[in-house]
Amino acid sequence: MADHPFFGAPGPDAAVFVISVAAELTGLHPQTLRTYERMGLITPGRTGGGGRRYSARDIDLLREISDLTSAGIGIEGVRRILDLENRIAALVARNEELLAELEGAREALTQSVRASTPRSTTRVPAVRPPATGQSVVVWRRGR
Repeated sequence: MADHPFFGAPGPDAAVFVISVAAELTGLHPQTLRTYERMGLITPGRTGGGGRRYSARDIDLLREISDLTSAGIGIEGVRRILDLENRIAALVARNEELLAELEGAREALTQSVRASTPRSTTRVPAVRPPATGQSVVVWRRGR
């Protein structure tokens, strides 16, 4: 039964912590959490009655905000850092998608070249896998 989603630990986005628990977990005052919400730094979930509920991901974000402000970074600097971190994460995810797509295209080209006969008349571009950190090289054979 422990494997059942109802009985397992909540996921990182499950809004389960009330504001007092979130404040205790982060070492911040509940009013600070409300202020960060008003500033748009965090968006906790809400209950039907309007009560705030924080997720494990929210707690991590609040800790990061706390660390940054404790290091002397102002709220606008924190906002900019968080925005840049979000952009980096999106770019990393997109880069991974493109690499997977490129590998699929490379495999399809390799299969196509192997399947074509006779080999000297193929019009499929030849592909050489790149060395680490280099570009892919694609060219057509001379006519």
